[in-house]
Amino acid sequence: MHTDGTKPQYIVADIKADGAMTVLLKDAMQPNLVQTLENNPAFVHGGPFANIAHGCNSVMATTTALKIADYVVTEAGFGADLGAEKFMNIKCRKAGLAPSVVVVVATIRAMKMNGGVAKSDLGDENVDAVIQGCPNLGRHIENVKSFGVPVVVAINHFVTDTDAEVKAVQDYVSDMGSEAILCKHWEKGSEGTVDLAERIAEIADSEIGNFAPLYNDEMSLLGKIETIAKRIYRADEVLADAKIRNQLKEWESAGYGNLPVCMAKTQYSFTTDPNRRGAPTGHSVPVREVRLSAGAGFIVVICGEIMTMPGLPSKPASESIMLNETGQIEGLF
Repeated sequence: MHTDGTKPQYIVADIKADGAMTVLLKDAMQPNLVQTLENNPAFVHGGPFANIAHGCNSVMATTTALKIADYVVTEAGFGADLGAEKFMNIKCRKAGLAPSVVVVVATIRAMKMNGGVAKSDLGDENVDAVIQGCPNLGRHIENVKSFGVPVVVAINHFVTDTDAEVKAVQDYVSDMGSEAILCKHWEKGSEGTVDLAERIAEIADSEIGNFAPLYNDEMSLLGKIETIAKRIYRADEVLADAKIRNQLKEWESAGYGNLPVCMAKTQYSFTTDPNRRGAPTGHSVPVREVRLSAGAGFIVVICGEIMTMPGLPSKPASESIMLNETGQIEGLF
């Protein structure tokens, strides 16, 4: 403890671990080039969970792809309130990137679930539930537009989706000033997304976007948290006790006040309650803990009951993967 009562800040060089860590990361820093099922190149590099981390692939992978391709598509995990928000406010800010267009992927099943349908009944046609669940999609569209970027909705088609349900989503999205394109890539591969790809390329070429993060570097750390909670989650307030507030002020005094914040929150709701569906407003966002990730360059804000160590299913997918008698791989899908 310093004489002024603040805690000392340590880096890996203080414990002489910087050299060994650099050696371990030397090859890991190189983007991993892989081949898709249709023989297209893709970088798989990084990609942490968007509910507990920033949810995007590495800056190096994206900037490398931009140097060698006319169009680059990169994923930001979970809903636009998590992955897209962090892609815009953290990754694009740090890397100097400006997305031309955003694709929000939606399913009819998700609309019905947000409309109150039980998971066991999601395969049954229910246009009314689709309509009732669409405000959740609408919230994501509004959030992305708040960054000054045009939005297209890709409807990820399931075989149980009906024409009436698809039309309900398309009509809703159209009323919001965007468009929803039906995509059948699960059934037809890239052939099932030609309409989407052509429309995205057209919008990207038009350069109609005017991207800007939601907050500036100079805003206080608590102000950044409140900005996301109120503008993205539509909360009324952030609940942070004196210990949390003092820690944020301490980091600001230590020179970390210009860092962006990385919210750790349930992926199942705009609130911190995973059971609260739809597009709720007027709720509170309780902050349980804050962590400084000085090397990564952001402050992690842990909200509600979210656990930062992701769990695995009781039956992992690896149990179904095998080689058959002809040497072919089975169980991947």
